[in-house]
Amino acid sequence: MATFTKLSSGSWRAQVRRKGRYISETFLRREDARQWATDVERQVDRGATPQPSRIARLNTFGDLIDLHVADMKEVGRAPGRSKSATLEMLKRELGKKPMVDLDRDRLIKFGRARAADGAGPVTLSMDIGAIKLVLSHAAAVHGLSASVEPVDLARIALKRLGLVGKSNERDRQRTTQLST
Repeated sequence: MATFTKLSSGSWRAQVRRKGRYISETFLRREDARQWATDVERQVDRGATPQPSRIARLNTFGDLIDLHVADMKEVGRAPGRSKSATLEMLKRELGKKPMVDLDRDRLIKFGRARAADGAGPVTLSMDIGAIKLVLSHAAAVHGLSASVEPVDLARIALKRLGLVGKSNERDRQRTTQLST
């Protein structure tokens, strides 16, 4: 059973204690707190781990990218220029997609479109790696049910299509300068 407490600020705190688990959230309206508490109780009854409402509201891939960047900044490891540019591009291209729509087919279409726009095999491989990084971060750090298996399958398919690969080894030879 949930407990609801009106705070001095006028907000409502909902607290759920069930099967040895405890979670609380603060809401502006009592009805929002009641709905959240009911959902959390159902999750606990099903054996799932309840998530804070901030995490539960994440619906799109763009939300996951923002969460990843915020977490990295929080620990003092903000993404560098190259990774930031990649994440911004992914947010533009896939950011509005719901997480459930990021399946193998969608990622293969994304890879083909990027290759058609001129992205090389290494660039596309880095893009797919960034997608996997964001999804695995959400699953590992925040407990979201974000699977990286579709990304792995899409990478295999794109590799077989010749769209993802390694860079060409550079052939450099040392030159000696003549002093004059």
